Amino acid sequence: MTELPEFSHLDSEGAATMVDVSQKTETHRSATATGRVRMGESLRQRIAERALPKGDVLTVAKIAGILAAKKCGELIPLCHPLPLTDIQVNLALTETGIEITATASCVGRTGVEMEALTAVSVAALTVYDMCKSVDKGMVIEGVRLLSKTGGKSGAWHAQL
Repeated sequence: MTELPEFSHLDSEGAATMVDVSQKTETHRSATATGRVRMGESLRQRIAERALPKGDVLTVAKIAGILAAKKCGELIPLCHPLPLTDIQVNLALTETGIEITATASCVGRTGVEMEALTAVSVAALTVYDMCKSVDKGMVIEGVRLLSKTGGKSGAWHAQL
């Protein structure tokens, strides 16, 4: 049986706590996450034509993702607020909907995986919010980390 690693967000008595990163070395860190919003062809076409009542879905969702990454430490209780040096959020129309990719970077003592994942998640939720009057059956799926670099553990890449 494989032994599970200890949870870093629990103290010696099992209570939730923020991890003290003060002794960690600052390194350049980056993380890339992805996710999709699956939808019908009619809605996808309306997004492409910018023909929805709430406006340009892709631009608004991109900005929402950027803002979310910057506020990640306020949204997730034990997540450190990080001085991001860059956040890139890209939304692309596909045959089945919208593919979202976000890459967050910083020079810091802890990783930016949560910032990239939060950016993707909020961008997807923004697409849903802007389009729900047309199609409530959209599906947000596949939100996951693709890669991360920096820190003691080094680089990691998802097995696609």
